[in-house]
Amino acid sequence: MTLQGKIESLLFVVGDEGLTLDELAYLCEDNTATIYRMIEQMNERYASETHSSFYIIETGHRFTLVTKKEYAPLLQKYAQSPMSNKLSQASLETLAIIAYKQPVTRAEIDEIRGVQSSGALQNLVTRHLIKEVGRVEGPGRPILYGVTDYFMNYFGLEQLSELPSISEMEAELSEMTTEDLFFQSSVEEIIEEETGLMEGEI
Repeated sequence: MTLQGKIESLLFVVGDEGLTLDELAYLCEDNTATIYRMIEQMNERYASETHSSFYIIETGHRFTLVTKKEYAPLLQKYAQSPMSNKLSQASLETLAIIAYKQPVTRAEIDEIRGVQSSGALQNLVTRHLIKEVGRVEGPGRPILYGVTDYFMNYFGLEQLSELPSISEMEAELSEMTTEDLFFQSSVEEIIEEETGLMEGEI
């Protein structure tokens, strides 16, 4: 594995949360100076390669892999197309957890789902269903996610208290369809996490 490949893969997976120089150095098993020089070289390469759509930005001492501005119209076209109208199973699960648990970090979402959720989070942010509502005061200052006003309007909610309670959801689970409630696919996991039924599996 090359150092560039390591950095690209890590920044791709973590999504918009990004990684600090120290975190990249630790994960890549190299020193911060080398990592920083490699990021500079990667950006020089990205800028000179017209066939590459990537660029690495630094915001608040965190590095994030993004697409170049010229690709924005293409990505917007996709987001507004019928191809992206349906939320994936992963996005549905992630959205359900955020709706019930907000504010919540990606790590907490991953723990509940049992799989990595950065792709689903990026999709939901792109669709304006979730947003950054703050950061945890601690190591790495991970992003806290919550739902947006668009989410509330889309699902006809005036306030989050209108979401069915866990007990109501448990009673009605067998009658739900994906069309009826967006969170059907993951409500069992949320219920079991709340009641301790998934001990050792979360």
